[in-house]
Amino acid sequence: MSRTTPRTRNAAATRQAILDSAITAFTRHGYDGVGLREIAAEAGVTAILVNRYFGSKEALFTEVVDVSFARPTMVPQDPADIAAVTARALVARTAPETDHLGPFELMLKSAANPRAAEIMRAGIGKHVGARFTDALEGAHARERAELGLALLAGTWLMRRIIGTPALSEADPDRLTAQLTRVLAAIVEPDPVG
Repeated sequence: MSRTTPRTRNAAATRQAILDSAITAFTRHGYDGVGLREIAAEAGVTAILVNRYFGSKEALFTEVVDVSFARPTMVPQDPADIAAVTARALVARTAPETDHLGPFELMLKSAANPRAAEIMRAGIGKHVGARFTDALEGAHARERAELGLALLAGTWLMRRIIGTPALSEADPDRLTAQLTRVLAAIVEPDPVG
């Protein structure tokens, strides 16, 4: 009689595998483009187990957004020289040769779903929006931070997703300098307030 070794269970590892699978799936296909079965299959579990750990697709997406937007990928935690640091990060992360899935792709692919947009709006406000706002001095910091995020998103869209020639073929140093100047106008407090 042979004895099979029971599979060891590691709840934390299983939960993380599901979350990792969901981050990749939602980023590649958007909220409406993927189901729990696909996420589960990639994680090596069943959809029932995904529901057990996260409760629902919406709750899983909420955690994906929270985790994805919590990492400071574009807007640094240190406010020193925020315009230049952010511009350098933007140019590096949107370079045509980079192979990267990140929060922008997650946002872009899921924005058409009203509930997903609401979840992302909360995630942006809690993480990158709050970091950007906190780094700014002077009046209307939140408004200026969101304007800065709009500049980042628009540049990302045109350079990386659409691939317009002027931006995708631009000299990285020149583009960084141009973006730094534009971001500086946003991050510097308005003297008339």
